[in-house]
Amino acid sequence: MTAAAAHPANDPYDPHNPHHPHDPQDPCPRAIELYERALREGGIGRREVSSLPCLIESGLLEPARQDPARLAPVPPALALHRLLRAAGERVLEQRQHSARLAEAFAPLTRIGGRSVAEAGRSPAIRVVSGTGRINEAITGAMAGAVSELLCVQPNLHYSDSRGAAAQAVAMDRDQALLDRGGRIRTLYQHTQRQMPLVLARYERLRGDAEARSLDEVTDRLIVVDRDVAFVPAGADGAVALEIRHPALVEFLAATFDRLWWQATPLYPQAVHRPSLNGVTPRQRTIAGLLVEGHTDAVIADRLGMNIRTARVHIAKLAATLGSGSRAQLGYLIGRSGILDREA
Repeated sequence: MTAAAAHPANDPYDPHNPHHPHDPQDPCPRAIELYERALREGGIGRREVSSLPCLIESGLLEPARQDPARLAPVPPALALHRLLRAAGERVLEQRQHSARLAEAFAPLTRIGGRSVAEAGRSPAIRVVSGTGRINEAITGAMAGAVSELLCVQPNLHYSDSRGAAAQAVAMDRDQALLDRGGRIRTLYQHTQRQMPLVLARYERLRGDAEARSLDEVTDRLIVVDRDVAFVPAGADGAVALEIRHPALVEFLAATFDRLWWQATPLYPQAVHRPSLNGVTPRQRTIAGLLVEGHTDAVIADRLGMNIRTARVHIAKLAATLGSGSRAQLGYLIGRSGILDREA
């Protein structure tokens, strides 16, 4: 018998095959094998899994109530739920950690960026911190633009001073691009179709400027001549990424193009989506989100409206379909077929 045969790869008592440390929330193959055995046999002895602490740390096994020397398997559905929840918490922690790193290194990149500029190279991705600096970076990229500007504008608060100021800064650089023969395409959410500041913007611009809208759009995106893109790097809009990597910029531009062809024209020729059996397009979108089980608050956030407006649309939808309760509304939405047809 060979040495390999004498010590099977999954033998928990094999001194030549120790249990290597790993994330306890990610059970190793040996642990999964013994967990399967415990499920089939209704339990397993503590001694048999003493070399695999991840079985207990990951929540796959727990002490048996009637026999302290044995461990009982946790139902797979419950074990999976716990592991997925733990994984989600780790992802959230990593995102928060990334945001903290971006904020901490933002001022440092401006120092390190000097040596890059001196070498005659532009970084593929640069962190830009501060609203003023972000606007300066966008204006600098726009100064050399000759072809097109692609923009995604989520439901920003154009009624406040910050939104009005941002619009004023953008008007001059956008008009300069149009004067050079370039074109501008912008995507908004449907909730912005009637905003006076949005409509006034296009009445003032002279040149090839178009706008369309969707129920849901991505976060803010700016692509200049398909050479450079800007995306937010934080929820408050105070940090952005300036992206010059050709593959990433092309990916973002292609994403914009796909959304553009699905959107409803807003300017220069507005197209109004028709109702279907008394149900408006906005209500059909809300119906789809209701069927998916989303709350009023989530629906309002995704569609860029306040929660009161969302509830008004839900009430109108319920009245149109003759629903007397939230549970019945979901049933009537499915029965009506409004989600199976396109207006």
